[in-house]
Amino acid sequence: MGKRLVFTVTNDLNYDQRMIRICTALTDQGYDVTLIGFRRKTSKPLVNRSFRQLRIPIIAEQGKLLYIDYWIKLFFVLLFRRADAFCAIDLDTIMPVYYASRIRGVKRVYDAHELFTELKEVISRPAVHNMWLWIERHTVPHFPVGYTIGECYAAEFERRYGVQYKVVRNATVLRPLEIPAKPERWILYQGWVNVGRRFEQLIPAMQWVDAKLIVCGEGNFFAAAKALAIQYGVSDKIVFKGYVPPEELRNYTLGAWAGITLFEETSLSNRLSMANRFFDYMHAGVPQICNKYPEYERVNERFEVAALLDDPSPENIAAALNKMLQDTPYHDHLVQQCLKAREIYCWQKEAETLTSVYKELFAHG
Repeated sequence: MGKRLVFTVTNDLNYDQRMIRICTALTDQGYDVTLIGFRRKTSKPLVNRSFRQLRIPIIAEQGKLLYIDYWIKLFFVLLFRRADAFCAIDLDTIMPVYYASRIRGVKRVYDAHELFTELKEVISRPAVHNMWLWIERHTVPHFPVGYTIGECYAAEFERRYGVQYKVVRNATVLRPLEIPAKPERWILYQGWVNVGRRFEQLIPAMQWVDAKLIVCGEGNFFAAAKALAIQYGVSDKIVFKGYVPPEELRNYTLGAWAGITLFEETSLSNRLSMANRFFDYMHAGVPQICNKYPEYERVNERFEVAALLDDPSPENIAAALNKMLQDTPYHDHLVQQCLKAREIYCWQKEAETLTSVYKELFAHG
């Protein structure tokens, strides 16, 4: 039997695509992998996977009581679970992993999906921010082995704590691709329809764009986005599909002429992030509109897959979309760049980096 790895999260095990990919990749390399999360009252039965899964029942669904309850239970689960390494996913599981690994003498790894202490919902509440900063300073320096989703995040962790984390991007799995004919040129937004995703600029921009915008996703700005479409008189141009299952979503992505990846700079975590959909569009050969943020600039300097906007105002978004819709040679160039980039930025390459982390972890005894 291979080395036993235990991963800890605070979300629904059925829908965490990054963790499913990570656990599957390591299982395929011969590791005995367990993914631990919590069970809500509304949790659906677990989907069978190639790795072990464990749900811990929780009393509270949100707030401080959720963390206190889950951390205590997770700590005791880890304390008595056979393992060669524990991996904490983000700060919200790092405390029980840190203390259980110290008591057990088990190796520990940190997987940072976010700059957690720089999230808007954290920095906007000073007491909460101070609590998470203390947790980060108390634990992260003691996790010398780790990885994160982009070079900007890795540089920030090194600047703060002197740790040198590898980069394992949320890149899409490389599959054979056949780009369909696109007689109708339409635009796609896929992902959470949340505050901070620049719908306040994107929806008014559609006044000057002669194409449909299809929105696949739901979230806390869904009703407001529909209201904006009515306000700006573009309801006939925008189709709100709501939640779309992954396999069906792939068909929408393949059929799109252009994609949207826009975020407000509400926090340092946002500015330095890299959205999953960026790679989804790339892998479908779909050019996109993005903020001119560092991670997107880095990729675009190597492969021009996107139009990067310094100021994503309605006018600038409309201009960028119209160029993609009307300038066919420009659009074709971006498509060809996507086809080259997807060979480099793919999960198969990222999985090699991932497995190297654990090989090196156990190479030193």
